[in-house]
Amino acid sequence: MNDYKLIEGTFSDQEAKEILKNFFESKIHFHEMRNFSSEERFGHKDAMAVKRIPELKEASKDILEIVQQAKLGNKRMLINASVQITILED
Repeated sequence: MNDYKLIEGTFSDQEAKEILKNFFESKIHFHEMRNFSSEERFGHKDAMAVKRIPELKEASKDILEIVQQAKLGNKRMLINASVQITILED
């Protein structure tokens, strides 16, 4: 398994909002495009994309609420995120 740090650091509420909002928007866009491609090419929705889009939107909403709490308390945020990659055997 390979582990890569995606986000690591302490951020102001504005920095955290920008980083996290961009991250989730990118993931949502990826799944929207995947679903669009599936509909155009195969005539049906991509089940994984249809499932993930609302999950990501809800997570984004929750995270932005946490950022807002930090802003109201004039607090900084520690954010750590990593990507783990494992090659699977067939």
